Amino acid sequence: MKIQQYIVSFLSVAQKTQPHTQAPTVQGKGSSFTTKSLILTGTFLLLFSAVFSLFYFNSYFEAIQDHRFEHFGGNTLLYLGYSLLATNIGFLIYMFVLYKRYQPTAMVSDEMLPKTTVIVPAYNEGELVYKTLCSLVQSDFPAEKLQIISIDDGSKDNTWQWMQKAKAELGDRVVIYQQPQNKGKRHALYRGFHLATGDVFITVDSDSIVKEDTLRQMVSPFVTNEDTGAVAGNVRVLNRNKALIPRMLNVSFAFSFEFIRSAQSVLGSVFCTPGALSAYRREAVIKALPEWINQTFLGKSCAIGEDRAMTNMILKQGYKVLFQRKAFVYTNIPEHYKNLHKMFTRWERSNVRETIMMSRFAFSNFRKGPKTGTRLLLLYSWSRLLLAIPLLLLFLISAALYPLLILNSILIGALAFSSIQALFYARNHDFKDSFWAYPYSLFYAFALFWITPYAILTANNSGWLTRELPKRK
Repeated sequence: MKIQQYIVSFLSVAQKTQPHTQAPTVQGKGSSFTTKSLILTGTFLLLFSAVFSLFYFNSYFEAIQDHRFEHFGGNTLLYLGYSLLATNIGFLIYMFVLYKRYQPTAMVSDEMLPKTTVIVPAYNEGELVYKTLCSLVQSDFPAEKLQIISIDDGSKDNTWQWMQKAKAELGDRVVIYQQPQNKGKRHALYRGFHLATGDVFITVDSDSIVKEDTLRQMVSPFVTNEDTGAVAGNVRVLNRNKALIPRMLNVSFAFSFEFIRSAQSVLGSVFCTPGALSAYRREAVIKALPEWINQTFLGKSCAIGEDRAMTNMILKQGYKVLFQRKAFVYTNIPEHYKNLHKMFTRWERSNVRETIMMSRFAFSNFRKGPKTGTRLLLLYSWSRLLLAIPLLLLFLISAALYPLLILNSILIGALAFSSIQALFYARNHDFKDSFWAYPYSLFYAFALFWITPYAILTANNSGWLTRELPKRK
């Protein structure tokens, strides 16, 4: 009966759904209709077989559960599980309440817009950097108030030639520089910040495309709120029609940005302004630059997580960091598992480091106004990190002893969490694509579950991991 109610609810949402955004078209072979259908069909057969198994093998699972409690501390383990479940549900409800309060900042007029500098660091991006620069020049932003700087960070491919082509076609609208050798994205941005003359700095990845109103959307919060120190853009997947991984991640990105960051924005504490699209108040960046460029962790220079680090340093100054939902950027993400897990590992290592860094100021009087919500978000982040390794070990032991019970639990959990993301995406974007939340949850549960524990154990490794990408044709 509950399953029927869920399906009816899901379909009722679909009737109200209208896509809100249109991504730029990306040419690619994509996945065949048959392949996509087989994956979705197989996913739902697997998930609903877990629901069937829950009832069919109920007595068997109860017997295993009783036996397990006798050998692993009984009620202690049971209460721990209930506590974790209650904590996660409570946090999700809290985030939902914040999300419902979120309102994007309205765009301001041409006269009110401050002078703005866009900085585009590039490394081995080939033609993509050309497309990025063209999309920026086509922005609905007064040309006399917009400075666009692109810096080639010692690329080994033809990135510099594509930047020169953009310069030749776009003229004075774009200024290009070339680093003599590859020193990393942080150093390329550092040079760009020093060359910038704007009152607001916007950073855009060189494999990303912005909409015409994106820059105006990003700058407006600085005009209407003097406490704004940084703004995070809304990142969507550019190459989502080219492969299955980007197609699945497009749904996950929408939930991560439009739900999680919207909630964080209400507290003025978005934890990370993404490299794909972020904006910063000039004064805040200049003040943070010496610490930012020389940042170390456990005695090593920090070569990754420059976006999260800058966000932390701006929060520490007492500024608010906001999310602008209508400021869209479409960016390429890895299409293969190898590069995907490397990207996620890099993100998680940065998260470990910056969670520690944030804890050094978040419990002080670091800014005016309420700070409890920010501290709750940080504590939840800490709980996720502290429990990652113990839960993984418990999972591996339990899986070895009771494989059927653990497999069924994973599938039920994936079904529940996927449904939240799918409903969110269906309501705000597209009903048909929302179903990709389900295979992604299975993909993460069985292929990416190890990343957070591994990142914790290797947090001192600052390798970029995905910078040496194959040349794009």
